[in-house]
Amino acid sequence: MPYAGTEMSEKPTQGLRHVAFQTEPEKTQRVEYRVIEAIRRGEPVDPSVHASLKDCDGVIEIDSFNLWYGQAQAIYDINMKIPRGEVTALIGPSGCGKSTLLRSINRMNDLIGGVRVDGRMRLNGSPIYAPDVDVIGLRKRLGMVFQKPNPFPMSIYENVVYPLRIDGENRRRVLEEACERSLRSAAIWDEVKDRLKQSALGLSGGQQQRLCIARAIVADPEVLLLDEPCSALDPIATLRIEELITQIAEKYTVLIVTHNMQQAARVSKNTAFMYLGRLVEYGPTADIFQTPALPETEQYVTGRFG
Repeated sequence: MPYAGTEMSEKPTQGLRHVAFQTEPEKTQRVEYRVIEAIRRGEPVDPSVHASLKDCDGVIEIDSFNLWYGQAQAIYDINMKIPRGEVTALIGPSGCGKSTLLRSINRMNDLIGGVRVDGRMRLNGSPIYAPDVDVIGLRKRLGMVFQKPNPFPMSIYENVVYPLRIDGENRRRVLEEACERSLRSAAIWDEVKDRLKQSALGLSGGQQQRLCIARAIVADPEVLLLDEPCSALDPIATLRIEELITQIAEKYTVLIVTHNMQQAARVSKNTAFMYLGRLVEYGPTADIFQTPALPETEQYVTGRFG
């Protein structure tokens, strides 16, 4: 790794480690963000990828991936694997490319004029950006939940089974079983089982988001993509969604974008820190929050940088 962190002495405490920086009399020494400063200058950097994630079983593999909006580059040379059957969080300041990278995986950025990409992505070994890829078929393999709940203006039941209907499934028994299974998996069945024919728009914000998660998993996707799923919710609804993510992770690979450091620490097993479109550090969440390799990462997750 071409950039080394600043020297510092550590004073162990409970939880996040406390870092005491070398100081001059009456003056605190400035932390040197060598990697971040290199990124700001537009220089290429080698991200710090922890050993356990270099050779993991990646359900999603990203190799030298770049993305441009017209002439403006938004993603720079991303190389990472998303481990199978685990929750991985993408963190970083606003505008660092987290959501852009997430949406690149199911090719939602294709819908934006002037977008072009370079590099490779694979989903379970299958190329995502090959010329002959069926994008609609690809999106069926990737469930997606957005920042703001977006239930369709139809019944709760029809919201959940919609992905199956557009895939040609019309057998009543199959649809009813799939609806109940997904609503149970999304921890909302008991709240809506007696009003499945009522409009989904009558649900609370937290219920709508859980409904959207039920809709995203009804077709049994290979990966669930969550783009800040709690940003529009109150703390109680956020807690329910976080509990749900933990449960869902027992069956699905989950990739979540979040601005909430505590949320990333609570729900994810792995965390990737991004800055200005580049991957800075990627490792197990416990390491990222307690013993990160770079001072920039430590300063960001403890709220001193960003």
